[in-house]
This record gives sequence, structure tokens and C-alpha cells, in this order.
Amino acid sequence: MLESIEKLLILQDRDRKLRRVRGELAHIEPERKMFQVKATQAQTTLEQARTRIKQTESDRKNLELEVEAKKQLIERYANQQLQTRKNEEYRALAHEIDTCKAEIFKIENAEIELMEQAEAAHAQMVQANQTAAEAKSLMEEQLAQLAAREENLKKELDELSANREELAGAVDEGTRAKYERLFRSKGENVVVGVQHGVCGGCHMRVPPQLLVQCQGQQELVTCSNCGRILYYTRDMDLAVAE
Repeated sequence: MLESIEKLLILQDRDRKLRRVRGELAHIEPERKMFQVKATQAQTTLEQARTRIKQTESDRKNLELEVEAKKQLIERYANQQLQTRKNEEYRALAHEIDTCKAEIFKIENAEIELMEQAEAAHAQMVQANQTAAEAKSLMEEQLAQLAAREENLKKELDELSANREELAGAVDEGTRAKYERLFRSKGENVVVGVQHGVCGGCHMRVPPQLLVQCQGQQELVTCSNCGRILYYTRDMDLAVAE
């Protein structure tokens, strides 16, 4: 195998590892935010449940005040009935009393509905409280794991980056420029083997003359279809598979 190919394979392996580590690092922050958002949403749901309970309780107390006010009106109208001697005024007061009683009946029905709503809201708050606690616990656990993972990845990145330039510098400038251009455009598989007469990158047939050049291992050979750098080793089969 050409010495330049050997150096490129070493460099490619290093660049693949660097890309993997950088990719994993890039996902750390989105994962962190995801757990934070879930915990925040769970807490928001809990606060909304608490607010509904407070509002329901406030509405119920207002209805109680309305009932009390209606009862006081009934008492006042009843006292006025005792004092009046006019039938027409007596009947008018009786009508007002009946109206107040009907309104009290409606208010008490509304109170029952509010009590049912309060019971449901309380059950929701209990569930929301449990969900929020679980989400917070999970977030704290995951954030700790992500922080440790991030630290390890940064350490690995530093170690991988340490002599990357040295490895790249060992490749002649023209070959290195071609490799780096291909790495940016083609991804991780830039220096690829030839097996059964096809390119290990694009999997297209390699022309016979290029196969001969690969087998000769005297010069840098690139795929006529995708431009990737080709190489051949003795354990590869150059014959085209049927």
C-alpha cells in the first residue's frame, strides 16, 4: 500500500472519531434543554391546577356571600310583610321572597357544581404535583449525566485534536487538500477500498485501467465516478462479482 494512502487512512480514522465526538457534543445542549422544558411544562401544569383550585374556592365563597345576601333580603321582606296592611304590597313582598328563594336554589346548584369542579381540580393537582416532582427528579438526574458525558467528550475531543494537525502535516499538501475537500463534501468515507471491482464509496464499477493502477500501488488513484481516493490490499478481490 502506498505510504500516502496509509497516512490518509490514519488521518481519516482520526477525523471520523473527531466528527463523532463533535456530533455527540452538539446534541448535549438540545438534550439538556429538552429535559429542562419538560420539567418547566410539568411545573406550569401544576401551577395552573393550583390556580384553578384557588379560583374555584374564590367563586364558591362569592356564591356563599350571594346566598347570605339573599337570605337577608328574605328576612327583610318578611319583616316588611308583618308591618304592611296593604294586600297589594304584601303580595309584592311575597313575590320578592319567592324570587330570592328561586335565586338561592340556582346559586346552591352552582355551588354543587363548583364543589365537583374543586374535587376534580384537586385530583388533577395531586397528579400534576407527582408529575412535576418526577420531571424535576428526572431532569436533575439527566442533567448530571449529561454534564459528566459532556466533560468526558470534551476531554476525548482534546485528546483526539492534540496531534491531528501533525497527522495531516505528514501528508503532502496536494493530497491533503484533495482529501479535506472530499471529506467536507462526501462525508467520512473519502479513502475507500476496491472490492469486487466496485468503489467502496459510491459502489459503482471501477474502469479496468483504474483497477490495474490500484493493484499496482504506484500512484494515487481516484474513482472516475465520485472522485473518492481508492486503495487496494491483498485481501481484497478485484474481480467483478457475478
